[in-house]
Amino acid sequence: MKKRYTYMMLAAMLLSCFGCQTKKQDLAASSQTYPIIIATDSPSDTVTGLFAEKFAQEVIRLSEGKIQMKVYDNGVLGGDRELLESCKNDDIAFVVQSSAPQVNFMPKLAVFDLPVAYTDISSLRKVLDDEDFYSQISDVYKDGGFHLMALADQNFRVMTTNKKISSINDFKGLKIRTMENSNHIAFWKAIGANPTPMTMSEVYIGLQQGTIDAQENPYEVIVSAKVYEQQDYVAETNHVPHLLSLITSNSFYDSLTVEQKQIFDEAALLARNHARKQADKRVENRLKIIEESGTRMLPLTDDLINEIREKSKHVYADIQKQCGNELYNTYLKYGKEKGEILYEYSNN
Repeated sequence: MKKRYTYMMLAAMLLSCFGCQTKKQDLAASSQTYPIIIATDSPSDTVTGLFAEKFAQEVIRLSEGKIQMKVYDNGVLGGDRELLESCKNDDIAFVVQSSAPQVNFMPKLAVFDLPVAYTDISSLRKVLDDEDFYSQISDVYKDGGFHLMALADQNFRVMTTNKKISSINDFKGLKIRTMENSNHIAFWKAIGANPTPMTMSEVYIGLQQGTIDAQENPYEVIVSAKVYEQQDYVAETNHVPHLLSLITSNSFYDSLTVEQKQIFDEAALLARNHARKQADKRVENRLKIIEESGTRMLPLTDDLINEIREKSKHVYADIQKQCGNELYNTYLKYGKEKGEILYEYSNN
C-alpha cells in the first residue's frame, strides 16, 4: 500500500537540513525523518533502474547525506500510469519512466513519435540537449503539472521479424506487435504493416504460435524478453527513440530552496550521463548476444529509410498538429542539418 507524502512536510524536513545553518558540523548533525521516494515500473537491472539508482546516490552524496533517497523499482508502487498520477498528486516525489505513456497526459510529447526522424543516437542526443528544445519540452511537462529533471534513453526501438526486410514492400501485411500508441499504430499502417497492440507478457508466445510475425522494442527488451529466440532477423529500423524521463511535480520542485534545487539538478545531470553510457554499453552487449544466437542484423539502406519517410508523410502532418509548429521544427532541426528530414509541414 502506497504511503501518501505531503510535500509541505517534505519541504519542512529538507529545510531542517539546510535552513539558516552555515556551519558544517551543524549541517551534519541534522537528519531527515523519511527518505524521499523515487519510483519506476522497470526492474533494477535496466537502464531505467540504473538511472533512478544513480540519481538517488548522487543526491545523497551531493547533500552529504542530509537528503536521503529510497528507490522503489519493478512496479512496486504501480505501473507507468499509476506512477505518473501519483507523482502529479504528490504521492511520490520522483519518477523515472518512458515518455511514451506520458503522451496520453501531455499530447505534445507526440513529437518523439515522429517516425525515423533521427536514425543515429548522437544526432538525437544533440537535439535533446539543445537549449531551445529542452526549454520547450520542459514547458510541455510544466503545463502538465511536472518538472522535467532530465532525459536519458535506451537508444532506438527496432523491429524483429522472421521475414527479411529489403524493400518497403516487405512490410506489407506484416503482423507486428506495437505499443498502444495511436501515432505508432498510424506509422506501421502507413508503411503497409498490420500493427497489433499487445502486452509484453504475451509477445513471446504470440511469436511462437504465429499470432504475430514481428515486434518492436529497444535492444535491451529484445534480449531480456528473449524474443530474438523466435525471430530470424533484427531490422535496424530505429523508427522512434526509447526515451527515459526523470520527473517530479511542479509543487515539489517549487517548494525547494535554491541550494536544494542545485543538488537535485546536478544529481539529475550526472544520472542522465550515467544512464546514456550504460545504454551504449548495453546495446553493444545485446547486439553481441543477438548475433551469437544466429539471429541476423538487417541495417536499412538510406533509400529504404527515405521510402519509409515518404509513406509516413501524413503521420508527420498529424503529429505536427498535436505538438505545434515551434516544438515540431525545433525537434527536427539537427536532422535537417544532416539531410535526414525530408518533410517539414509548417502553417507559418
